[in-house]
Amino acid sequence: MPFAKTPEPPYYAVIFTARRTPVESTYAETADRMVELASSMPGYLGIESARNPDGFGITVSYWSSEQAIANWKRQADHLSAQQQGKAEWYEHYELRVARVERAYAGPAGRL
Repeated sequence: MPFAKTPEPPYYAVIFTARRTPVESTYAETADRMVELASSMPGYLGIESARNPDGFGITVSYWSSEQAIANWKRQADHLSAQQQGKAEWYEHYELRVARVERAYAGPAGRL
């Protein structure tokens, strides 16, 4: 299912927007591994991701606390993937952290 199942707010969203380079070496495998690894971290709530054909993508991961986000940022395999991303995979990226105060879904009866 493409939608993360998050709890009632408040919780946190890490919004990672990036434009990819043409380099594909191990990107998909690493991205899959990072999702798997993040999901094992305390405080992880879910993830949603999309990328267009031009290489622009948005990934939003959801976390229970700022401490959980800080722990993920410092995780050794994640640090290695970040370095590889900077060196090979991303032409440009932006990362934003936001506290989710309200959330709702719709329309009723769908999904």
